[in-house]
Amino acid sequence: MKLVNDILLLALIPTLILLHLVLSPYTKVEESFNLQATHDILAYGIPTENIEEYLKQNYDHFSFPGVVPRTFTGALLLASGSKLLGGTWGIQRQIIGTLALAAILPSSASPMVSETKSLRLSLYLMTLAGVIFRSELAILLAAETAWLYARGRLSIARDIYPAGLGGALVGLLVTIPVDSFFWLKFPLWPEWVGFYYNAIEGKSSDWGTSPWWYYFVQALPRLLVNPFSWQVCIPLAIGLPATRPATIHILVPIIAFVGIYSFQPHKELRFVMYAIPSLTAVAALGAHWIWTRRDKSLVYRVLSLSLIASTLASFGASSGMLAISRLNYPGAEALDALHSIAHGSKKVVSVHMDTLSCTTGITRFLEKPAPVSLVGAVSDSFWVYDKTEDGDTLLSPEFWEQFDYVIAEKPERVIGQWEIIRIVRGFAGISITRPTEELTEQYDSSSDPFPLQLSMWWHSFSKAMRKQVTQGWWVEAKMEPKLYLLKKEHLSTNSLHP
Repeated sequence: MKLVNDILLLALIPTLILLHLVLSPYTKVEESFNLQATHDILAYGIPTENIEEYLKQNYDHFSFPGVVPRTFTGALLLASGSKLLGGTWGIQRQIIGTLALAAILPSSASPMVSETKSLRLSLYLMTLAGVIFRSELAILLAAETAWLYARGRLSIARDIYPAGLGGALVGLLVTIPVDSFFWLKFPLWPEWVGFYYNAIEGKSSDWGTSPWWYYFVQALPRLLVNPFSWQVCIPLAIGLPATRPATIHILVPIIAFVGIYSFQPHKELRFVMYAIPSLTAVAALGAHWIWTRRDKSLVYRVLSLSLIASTLASFGASSGMLAISRLNYPGAEALDALHSIAHGSKKVVSVHMDTLSCTTGITRFLEKPAPVSLVGAVSDSFWVYDKTEDGDTLLSPEFWEQFDYVIAEKPERVIGQWEIIRIVRGFAGISITRPTEELTEQYDSSSDPFPLQLSMWWHSFSKAMRKQVTQGWWVEAKMEPKLYLLKKEHLSTNSLHP
């Protein structure tokens, strides 16, 4: 029975991840580079001749390079993995599974030798990831290494040097050739360029700054979601003699990492996401202590009930955040709606997408692929997508003449004669609905029937809860117009209004 419960709990994690992906499938600008790069590799392949011309003509990062170059390694792995089918994928999976098991399963050697091998492998993988993907991992790596060495768990000559040098060498041998090829610059190490730009030159401050204490006081409690975890469980794990050694071992390098990284003026939640697993593990120690003693005293019984209640409340809060996140991608919804309106209306359809639309969900994966042929009856369309941002170009009347449709935040800035055919709304805060007020029928504007059915179901559920439980009170998301679909007035396409 215990094995079944463990399997169900483990299955719950990927299930919830997949649920979030299904209900909120779009991405914002922070993830856009890797998504666009993955699309381009899948759609256009990797050229072997006329490389410069081919990449510049087809790949998105030459049109929108960003402030600093990012690595193509992750996108290349993701695109390659998505193409593995049948026996090939089976072989790859067996290899990956074998390597993973070799790293985590106990070996026939003594426990100390096995632990040392695992620690050495961890340092190697962290170094590899820092060199290729995220340079800030160097701070976490240094904190973990220093702590393990101070406790006598690692040897400099036998563990630290081999793992560090090996991970760095392999990482450089991967990222420099891959990224020099895709960015047409040699030699190029993207993470060094980004580190130099953000940390040494201090350019990251251009995107805003926060006080030193921000991560400890605001970011980490928000990421942990459950206030019981950091107000009760973690302090309890630190204070109890039985759990204190394991707690200190986990917390010290993580607190050091966050503390050192806090000196960087520009702060974002995603920069300290690495601390969450360790903090959750410490909270689990405290929660386990409470739960296993729930029958021994009234205090532990009350704490156990509070633990259950806070967990359910956190799940509700997480579900609420998921519902809100669905409403934060008006760009993607606008493009989906436009496809449903105009696809097949003429042989070539051109659309301009403004900055807000492109940063709220629109990616190349949403674009319609080119039809096999444009000869014959119009049943399919060749779509031309434009993302021009240059201010001077946008002031030219001739520029707007080339488009059939426009997705714009401010339609008054679009030059020419245009008709608004749909308004796409987005999240604008939380509102309290009183018993005398009606719920707003804010159905999903996506062309996909599933989100529409979900929105209708939620509206019916809200009405039932107001009637049966809350006596007319309710909390709902406020929505406001975010984007407008504009059609050139001489077109004869059937328009759909909100």
